[in-house]
Amino acid sequence: MNLILQVLQTVAPVFILAGIGVIWVKMGWEYRVEFVTRLTMTLSVPALIFVSLMKTEIDPEVLRNTAIASLLTYIVVALIALLVIKMARLDTRTFLPPLTFGNTGNLGLPLALFAFGPVGFDYAVVVFAVMAFLSFTVGVWVVSGGSPKAALKEPIVWATVFGGLFLVQGWTLPVWTVNTLDLIGQIAIPVMLITLGVALARLKPGTFSRAIWLSAAKYVICIAVPLAIGTIAALPFIALGVLIVQVSTPVAVTSYMLAEKYNADADQVAGLVVVSTFMSILVIPVLLAFLI
Repeated sequence: MNLILQVLQTVAPVFILAGIGVIWVKMGWEYRVEFVTRLTMTLSVPALIFVSLMKTEIDPEVLRNTAIASLLTYIVVALIALLVIKMARLDTRTFLPPLTFGNTGNLGLPLALFAFGPVGFDYAVVVFAVMAFLSFTVGVWVVSGGSPKAALKEPIVWATVFGGLFLVQGWTLPVWTVNTLDLIGQIAIPVMLITLGVALARLKPGTFSRAIWLSAAKYVICIAVPLAIGTIAALPFIALGVLIVQVSTPVAVTSYMLAEKYNADADQVAGLVVVSTFMSILVIPVLLAFLI
């Protein structure tokens, strides 16, 4: 009973904030997703990543192992997802990014914080930084049909690069600058969760049958791969748990927005977002029950 209560306490804030976004839309109130997404992706999330990397106090060796394990995990997940896509004769541009990258920002960061505490959050930022760098470089390159210039314009990429550089070199910034960036970064998690609910309430997905089996396949792949690689890499228990939770998060709304932006099949991605997110209501509590 205590375990069930702990799991519910962990996931409740995530779904409550997303539920606020759904209710907001149902009440007919204005919510400009494009503006909020630009605010978070251009300002608050980069600030969150940069400050979190700069201030992290994780042992450098464990941090390095976590980053390497995350990189290897996403590479393996991408290769398996590509194999599934080719076997099912699906469009790579449309399906590879959402099947590879999950909702590690909106959902994964708060889940790691609520489930594993501040230390877990530090690990989660490392995994998120690796995912964000890959998603907004390789991922954008794939969905845009081969446009590397698009990736260079993403602030998250540069926040990850400079945050990692400051971490490795042991550099810091004046206190007032760090406090300002920290305050900006605090916007990210609650706003992203509410925006997730708003976006889900507004999506009009197409066929669900394909989205159901693809979402199920994504969960199997994205739980098994980080579990195997994290175990082989001998990550500490919290780091391993965070890696599994982060990689196995459902398809992010940003995948839908990128598909829309670069003229991929956005309706199919919308179906994946909705189905995988609803599946997460069952998958995440069960997963956390084993990890906490």
